[in-house]
Amino acid sequence: MPNLLLIDDEIKLRGLLKRILELEGYHVSEAGDARSAWKILEKEDIQVVVCDVKLPDAHGVELTQRIRSQFPLVEIILLTAYGTIADGVKAVKNGAFDYLTKGDDNDRIVPLVARAMEKAELQQKVKRLEERVHQKFGFGSILGNSKPIQEVVLLAQKVAATDTTVLLLGETGTGKEVFAQAIHQESPRRDKPFVALNCSAFSREILESELFGHRAGAFTGALKDKKGLMEEAHGGTLFLDEIGEMSLDLQAKLLRVLETNIFYKVGDTKPTQVSVRFIAATNRDLQKEAENQHFRLDLYYRLSVFEIKLPALRQRPEDIPLLAAHFVQVYAAKMNRPAPKLSPAFLEKLKQSPWKGNIRELKNVIERAVLLSNHSELTVQELPFEMQFGTANLVQGLATLAEIEKQHIQRMLHHTQGNKTETARLLGIGLTTLYRKIEEYGL
Repeated sequence: MPNLLLIDDEIKLRGLLKRILELEGYHVSEAGDARSAWKILEKEDIQVVVCDVKLPDAHGVELTQRIRSQFPLVEIILLTAYGTIADGVKAVKNGAFDYLTKGDDNDRIVPLVARAMEKAELQQKVKRLEERVHQKFGFGSILGNSKPIQEVVLLAQKVAATDTTVLLLGETGTGKEVFAQAIHQESPRRDKPFVALNCSAFSREILESELFGHRAGAFTGALKDKKGLMEEAHGGTLFLDEIGEMSLDLQAKLLRVLETNIFYKVGDTKPTQVSVRFIAATNRDLQKEAENQHFRLDLYYRLSVFEIKLPALRQRPEDIPLLAAHFVQVYAAKMNRPAPKLSPAFLEKLKQSPWKGNIRELKNVIERAVLLSNHSELTVQELPFEMQFGTANLVQGLATLAEIEKQHIQRMLHHTQGNKTETARLLGIGLTTLYRKIEEYGL
């Protein structure tokens, strides 16, 4: 139910307005002075305030300013017995939704409150959406309490508020795009587009067209004008992933944009001007690439104004349980099943893994484990064989092969809920052989 606060020291008028507004479906709180009203505002979720201008302990116009500064989503309607244009103008400047004269405007109060409530509720919806976006794409989406990840988050937060070009370094799968999105989301450009481009995903010609756009007839197949991602990102952020894969001639064109904010579309003779914040990422050592003449040194210096090196997952093992638990919740929800717990042995195996694919590899392992699990707890049996036994152990001989066979039979028995006939069929062996294996391995 929408919450409304009436502030007026005239008890009879306050009571009358309360009855009228309650009949309209509002939950109405009331106060006779500013001090009492402030206590209600601090305790209750008020959307609209209807306030008398003359109160025993405050002036309504000044109180409006105080309320708006502390509770910016609250809409305020001021009432007075002696309305003046000057007071009305000042009230609106201080943030009031509207200004009414008592008695003369009684027929306006209900529709006016309805409009104020509609605006207040819309503002609250927008705020909730912004909070959800921040949680999904802002720094709140970066999980981890370890020192390495907290240090890079702090660096990213510092640079986010600026327009500085950022170079994100780190191994594949460390979350460079997640960081790029978070930097954009915390920047003054958050309301403009965030555009991502993987420079390794296209040939040189297609990458140029994707990045800068082209004019109709610029090349075979260019039937109409096309906006490039540079133009699509105008006012916002362009994230260039795998920047080390870009050809040297395109690097020269990108350098010009970084220095002048001007570029030419393929086949165009007129320049296009943009305002774009650049974030680049790579898993390569660009300085070494520049020394080997595989990357432009001047572009490297221009991109690396602010470098952030993301830690590999093996450098932050204390974050693995938190990340794993999060991914379990995500994939269990996607599969429409209860989220299983993580057994201590399962977590221990996760901590021991080298995670060459970093967070991306962990996500894949957890998704697979949730898919395979038939129980309320994830166990070692849901992990890939190489994680269960170690890569070295997989090639040590027959003893390890026997262990692998045992684990595979055990998993199939779990999958069929103990149905040995179905298990034998899935394994492609006879029922007698299955019984012998069960006895041999003590299953």
